[in-house]
Amino acid sequence: MASETRRGSDHDRSSVQRAVGEGRTLAAAMPRLILEARRVAATVVHGLHGRRRAGSGENFWQYRRFVSGEPASRVDWRRSARDDHLYVREQEWEAAHTVWIWPDRSPSMVFASQLVRDTKLYRTLVVALALAEILVEGGERVGVPGLLRPTGSRNVIDRMAQTIVHDRGERVSLPPNFSPSPLSEIVLLSDLWSDIGDIRRTITQLAASGAHGHIVQIVDPAEETFPYWGRIEFVEPEGGGRITAGRAQNWRADYAARVARHRAEIRSETDRLGWSFIIHRTDRPPTELLLALHGRIGGEFADNGAHRHQAGQLRAPA
Repeated sequence: MASETRRGSDHDRSSVQRAVGEGRTLAAAMPRLILEARRVAATVVHGLHGRRRAGSGENFWQYRRFVSGEPASRVDWRRSARDDHLYVREQEWEAAHTVWIWPDRSPSMVFASQLVRDTKLYRTLVVALALAEILVEGGERVGVPGLLRPTGSRNVIDRMAQTIVHDRGERVSLPPNFSPSPLSEIVLLSDLWSDIGDIRRTITQLAASGAHGHIVQIVDPAEETFPYWGRIEFVEPEGGGRITAGRAQNWRADYAARVARHRAEIRSETDRLGWSFIIHRTDRPPTELLLALHGRIGGEFADNGAHRHQAGQLRAPA
């Protein structure tokens, strides 16, 4: 969505000027951002019971009842001898896989209305860094397309932050063209106000290898509710020009319809590919989004990975 300014009031400072200022101070703000990401990650980890799941590994997870038709070699005879039932000893799934995280850092992400404290960019980076910390803590590897190769390093937050700060490339909304492994997952964090054709092409290309993905639209509450009245000038921060509304409140219904249509098209694409689609507002706590992502990441991989292992076709992750 375009940033907004109001003529004849303190809102005369354009959102574009604020975007430029925040872009220049990202390096200075990074220490505070890292602390916030670590705090959020610690809060989420404290409330989790782990991501343990049955599969191929060395650590014991649980006993379960033997199911008719399973190979007799799977029966744990020592445990079964204690009562009248047969039990199978399950191990914890230990095969780490790669999760690619793409934080949109394009100019539109530095927008923040008066309804919130933080910009979309700040929230996106906090979530990206915190998610990386949580995943590495759980034994996974994390990478950033075009910026950081997959790593399971315990200092993943610092490595991601340094890579982002020193990136001199163009700040684009969607990730670069790359081919993730079929056993990897992708988390795309963006406001997703790009052209729907570009979004479709990106998601389709990323899913071509069989990788699973999670599309997250991070929006300011003003981009949801369109709380504008009177004469407002809207500025597109990525070179799309500007437009003035004489009575902005008259645009609200049409705006809401266009947003709903845009999201429906994104959801149609993610549903077709079996990906997930989440909408997150910056006036909601980041822990909500992290918990939702944590619950979705790895589920399909565990099912597919276990099946491939049993078939002797487990491939190394990218």
